[in-house]
Amino acid sequence: MSLTQALATAVSGMRVNQAGLSVVAANVANAETPGWVRKTATQVPVASGPVGVGVRIAAINRELDQYIQRQMRMESSGASYASMRAQFFEGLQSIYGRPGASSTLETAYNEFMSSLQVLTTNPEMASARSGVVNAAQVLAQQLNRMTGDIQSLRGDAELGLADAVTRANEAMQRIMQINRQLATSSPGDATTANLLDQRDVYIDELAKLMDISVVAGDFNQISVFTNSGIQLVGINASTLEFDPQGAMNPAAQWSSDPSLRTVGTIVLKGPNGSDVDLLASNAIRSGEIAAYLEMRDEVLVQAQTQLDEIAAAMARALSDRTIDGTAVTVGPQAGFDIDVGSLVDGNSVRISYTDVASGQQRTITLMRVDDPNALPLPDSTTADPNDRVVGVDFSGGMASVVSQLTAALSTTKLQFSNPAGNTLRVLDDGAANKVDVDAVSATYTVTSLTGGVPQLPFFVDGNAPYTGAIGAGGSQVVGFAGRIAVNANLAADPSRLFVFQTVPMTPSGDATRPNFLYDQLNDAVLSFSPQTGIGAPAVPFSGSIHAFLRQVISQQGAAAEAAANLNQGQEVVFNALQQRFNDSAAVNIDQEMATLLSLQNAYAANARVLTTVKEMLDQLLRI
Repeated sequence: MSLTQALATAVSGMRVNQAGLSVVAANVANAETPGWVRKTATQVPVASGPVGVGVRIAAINRELDQYIQRQMRMESSGASYASMRAQFFEGLQSIYGRPGASSTLETAYNEFMSSLQVLTTNPEMASARSGVVNAAQVLAQQLNRMTGDIQSLRGDAELGLADAVTRANEAMQRIMQINRQLATSSPGDATTANLLDQRDVYIDELAKLMDISVVAGDFNQISVFTNSGIQLVGINASTLEFDPQGAMNPAAQWSSDPSLRTVGTIVLKGPNGSDVDLLASNAIRSGEIAAYLEMRDEVLVQAQTQLDEIAAAMARALSDRTIDGTAVTVGPQAGFDIDVGSLVDGNSVRISYTDVASGQQRTITLMRVDDPNALPLPDSTTADPNDRVVGVDFSGGMASVVSQLTAALSTTKLQFSNPAGNTLRVLDDGAANKVDVDAVSATYTVTSLTGGVPQLPFFVDGNAPYTGAIGAGGSQVVGFAGRIAVNANLAADPSRLFVFQTVPMTPSGDATRPNFLYDQLNDAVLSFSPQTGIGAPAVPFSGSIHAFLRQVISQQGAAAEAAANLNQGQEVVFNALQQRFNDSAAVNIDQEMATLLSLQNAYAANARVLTTVKEMLDQLLRI
């Protein structure tokens, strides 16, 4: 080897060592920088024919396990989803309160029942009557407050979605920009490696927000898709748009029909001008955004439905009166007459009949509807999974009612007529003997405090009776827990808690109405809508109001515990993957110091070669 070749070899070695020292210095300086991946320099020999003439840096490598990175991103979405759900369930659990606490719904209900029990034994005591009114007001206010708190949580979810969309757009824009920078950068140099680190930070941020998949392309570029296959970013970036609808209320619901939707939705605006509603296409299935959507549109809506059902059950249990039809025969036909004059919007007539050929008993519920835009009604309007629901517009009088029923129920062979006044007559088909009418009853809302019956409008909807009315805008039950109140006339005159008629006057001390109130709320078996999540569509929950309340509290507690357990499990999995990733990607100061010593020794060796070559050249010049 000539002296000049030795000199060139030593210089190349020193340059490589300097580059290596720079890499080590960068690793140490960024050891605590989020997203920094440990870098190493790859050295390769430089040859001239069969003879090595030096070394050079071939690439700056990022030391990471890409398989673990992919797994970690997938679990990151799951961990963010579980964490956000756990936070909301914790907030929901705090609304229901700890069992036995003085401010819980169950405690308020129990105290109301206790006050009613006192009233049954002392109806003439003014203090007992006032105690019932006060306890009822506390219960109603508790339902009002819980409704406000649940809607506040839904509002938090709406705000969280707006923030998450902003963060997702920022991440997608930065990924796009770095993709374009990488297209013009030199592969394998330090700048490229740093850009890849920066891009990974934004990909990780996007993975926390939604479930994504990353597809590698040429020149270190990538494309990001949702796991449902919708592209989010590549050389160009899509944009997410979210349209918050303002203050949240129980009637605010998501719908794929824009004219019915009253909460925000997320629309993906592609670079080619295409629009995709990510909620309608179910494109987001995990991450923070999925958790916000689930809480806003499912979990908290169901929690509100449970409160509304409790409030509606209390109101109707005390105000609804059911009367049986009067048996009647007309020639060979038999059936029942029922007075429908007291029915108001939301009240119903129930018809039980037998299909003679099959021997199967069937049920029809006729529901008065004052808003014809709400017609027709689905069978799911009632909690009974086996009845057929027919909405009837009473605005045109009894002739119109009969005409509507005849048209809607012609296949049943039932015969409808109006013999007089407000009487609805339901008959079988007589000699044809294909159908038998078994029973007819009407359930209507009592609106007077002294109507001569124990029923009374104890709980009202603001100042109006609660009837379960259904209009084009939805059912009266939606949000009723936020509006339920004690009848103002009853609060002004608590004596009506036992005085249910004035002619003749109810005797002092008569416990008829107090006993009715207590028995209805304590023992009456009611059916509750399966939309509450208690029971199933085919087998709705049936039981007392208190039994249903306890089921709700038990379900909410179990759901909160399950969410906490899921969060803990996801944290364990994610942290384990994070540790495995850090084992290769994180900077180890001890390891860097060892590399530094090795590079310093190599640098010193190359420097020694340079010194020796210089001395030899000087010696030659002196000769």
